[in-house]
This record gives sequence, C-alpha cells and structure tokens, in this order.
Amino acid sequence: MSDLNQVGDQDGWRCWLCDAAVDPDASVNSDLGPSVDSYAAAKTKKGNSMVERLAHRACNTMKGKIAPVVPWPSTLVLGDPAPIVETVERLSRKGGRELVANCASESDAREASEWLLDRLTRFAPDSRFETVIKQGGGQYLLQLVAD
Repeated sequence: MSDLNQVGDQDGWRCWLCDAAVDPDASVNSDLGPSVDSYAAAKTKKGNSMVERLAHRACNTMKGKIAPVVPWPSTLVLGDPAPIVETVERLSRKGGRELVANCASESDAREASEWLLDRLTRFAPDSRFETVIKQGGGQYLLQLVAD
C-alpha cells in the first residue's frame, strides 16, 4: 500500500470521484479530508493488480452506498450527455465506441473532448480512451472510443 502523500501527489490532490481539490493538510477524519481508495484493476499471475486513487473521505465512504457519478461540467454546451461512469465501465469491459454527447458547434465538441479525456486520466487511469468528433445532421457528435 502506498503512502497518502504519494497517492495525493500522483493524483494532483484531486478527488477521482468528484474531481474537486483535496486539502493535503485536512484531517483524515474530516469529510473533505484525504483518503486512499484501492481497487483491483486486473488479475495477474500473482493475484489482483491494485490501483490506488485519492478521494475525499466522504466521497470514498459514499461510493459504497450510492453509485458514483461523474458530472459533466455546466460550462460545456452539450445535448444528451451520456452518463460517464456507466459508459466508461461498459467500454472498459467490451471495447468499442459510444456516442457521449451532441454538440451544436465543432468548438463545443472539441472543448468537451478535451475535458472528457483529461477527466478520464483521473477517473479511469488504467484505461485508454480517445475521442472522435463527427459532423452529422447539423450537429457534432462526440464519441468515446476504447483503445
């Protein structure tokens, strides 16, 4: 198991669930204090490969009670945005591509693509994704593709 400071530095002191800053000096007993979330990423010959990510204590505790939600930011102009958690889990298991949002302009689609790929480096660090923007029907379609 890693040291809390190592995991915090690795994740830029951002919670992998809510993507908000985590105060490294906060008490680990505080709801907004830092905690390490560990999960088995993949099976190896020696057992499960463990991945550790930084989370607020409250976010880490609540994910056991309610399914985590990674919200799209309100600053992006999107139509019919797909739920990120479910889409990433499905693509990680099955591969392929899925439509994740409709955008009115190419610049909106590019902005959403950049945000999504950056967010996934923290949410799903062990998975590789790319985005594809396609024009169709007077809008721009943003697809997430599993590598």
